Amino acid sequence: MAGEPQDDCLFCKIVAGQIPATIVRETETTVAFQDINPQAPTHVLVIPRVHYRDVATLAAAEPAVAADLLRETGEVATQEKLESHRVVFNTGSGAGQTVWHAHAHVLGGRGLQWPPG
Repeated sequence: MAGEPQDDCLFCKIVAGQIPATIVRETETTVAFQDINPQAPTHVLVIPRVHYRDVATLAAAEPAVAADLLRETGEVATQEKLESHRVVFNTGSGAGQTVWHAHAHVLGGRGLQWPPG
């Protein structure tokens, strides 16, 4: 059921404390932690505590939590002292999504030219 923790979800297990992560921020609705395969000097994932497949599904079902998630990306950037940063939501395997739990990537600490990749 959408919103409920999934037994096979890596990020649900991090939220539950079953899998360790380097947590940098927590709120009532979100958890932010270091990416284990960083693509920039600062690479933090911000996830909702509730399980939704992707950010669009989260936003449609729980817009207040989606707003919290987006707000926390800015708080992470401030906490990490980033002068500039990029926020990325990958949706679908063709876009590079590998964990089917909505999440934002906060990237910074180096030049992030456009277009990426």
